[in-house]
Amino acid sequence: MINIKMIYRIMGFLILIETAMLLSCIGVSLYYQENDLNSFLITSAVTACTGFLLMLIGKNAEKHLSRKDGYIIVSLVWVIFSIFGMLPFYLSGYIPNITNAFFETMSGFTTTGASILDNIEALPHGLLFWRSMTQWIGGLGIVFFTIAILPIFGIGSMQLFAAEATGPTHDKIHPRIGVTAKLLWSIYLVLTISETILLMMGGMSLFDAICHSFTTTATGGFSTKQASIAYYNSPYIEYVVSIFMILSGINFTLYFFCIKGKIKKFFRDEEMKWYLASIAIFTSIIAFTLIRTSSMGIEECFRKALFQVASLHTTTGYATADYMTWAPFLWAMLAITMIIGGCAGSTSGGLKDIRVLIIARIIKNEFKHIIHPNAVLPVRANKQIMSPSIKNSILAFTLLYIIVSVISWLIMMSLGVGCIESFGTVISSMGGVGPGLGTCGPAYSWNHLPDAAKWLLSFLMLIGRLEIFTILLMFTPEFWKKN
Repeated sequence: MINIKMIYRIMGFLILIETAMLLSCIGVSLYYQENDLNSFLITSAVTACTGFLLMLIGKNAEKHLSRKDGYIIVSLVWVIFSIFGMLPFYLSGYIPNITNAFFETMSGFTTTGASILDNIEALPHGLLFWRSMTQWIGGLGIVFFTIAILPIFGIGSMQLFAAEATGPTHDKIHPRIGVTAKLLWSIYLVLTISETILLMMGGMSLFDAICHSFTTTATGGFSTKQASIAYYNSPYIEYVVSIFMILSGINFTLYFFCIKGKIKKFFRDEEMKWYLASIAIFTSIIAFTLIRTSSMGIEECFRKALFQVASLHTTTGYATADYMTWAPFLWAMLAITMIIGGCAGSTSGGLKDIRVLIIARIIKNEFKHIIHPNAVLPVRANKQIMSPSIKNSILAFTLLYIIVSVISWLIMMSLGVGCIESFGTVISSMGGVGPGLGTCGPAYSWNHLPDAAKWLLSFLMLIGRLEIFTILLMFTPEFWKKN
């Protein structure tokens, strides 16, 4: 049976957390004395009333959560947060279209970074801060807030962790999941503060430094400037952001092992080595091609290549150059980095490097089986044998990822969107990347897309952020059966 009262109670508590975040934006609006204050006041009042009402309805709920309850909470929270989160944009009149307001907010909470805004600088500081905060909240996972505070309700949190955590495998850094969530949030906060300080040293204002740190550590990519990081025209800022994008694409549990002195575990992690090697290879190929085909100097070619590879590989989505003006060969290279994504257990999207690594080893073993049919060839990652269930899960996920992408690509083209643009927006939304290809590339917004396309892409952002199965499970009759 579904524990509906506990679901109401937890959702109410989460909405109150969103209210607290909105209240911080009120402080920004008051400081800058701009015209977005009323929209935040109204939204805060609505969310607070809704949160308290749901908490009241969920009073005296049974203190247990099933796995099914966990999937329902995780699926609902992203949608509900986006519905309430779009209100400041809509009520202020800066995004007067509901479709656009929801798209922008869903793009924020899922850390996709695709935008319909054609003049970002026109937004008041409060809305810019909220826009960046949506990505920071969504980065490590809205539900991680819940996992950290669930002991207040006297219940366990493994069901929510299983539904929300990304990647096929999860390392336990502490026997209690609530403690794990708090430790990971602490690491997340340290990265954010560190980048803020370094960006201010490079000449950014405190406001811009905080906003960009929010969206870098979340690998989200929302900027306070229409030209993104290119606006600052600073090699120092580009290198700082590149480094923190790469750091944010690494499995956060590895940082915890470093803190505990298990540094060897960090450097021996095969997924991280695969991830860093792929960044190095793609950067080298693109930099070499730019040196041959552009008028930029060697250092600038390397810097632009590193930044774009780091941005798209980690699914952040910042831009320092319009890669659509580069050689078409490089478009394909960057599209591959979008699809691969970062490491499991990071804030990145995409397929995840661990899945690509295991699939590569499965393929390698199949070739060996052809030569040695009777050989027993287990698939290993970090010296651990992957069980048949994990291998099947990875293959099923990858196949479903491809199927959903192809179907969505066809639907986008049926809505009148170009072939290249359809492909780019679909893989960008599924992977939580942000910029796409063609007229949806880094130099353009997605405002010109049909409304139906924006709703489809919003849905793809959601299922991509929650690893497909979590959302699509809701649409199966089996899920809603009592037993």
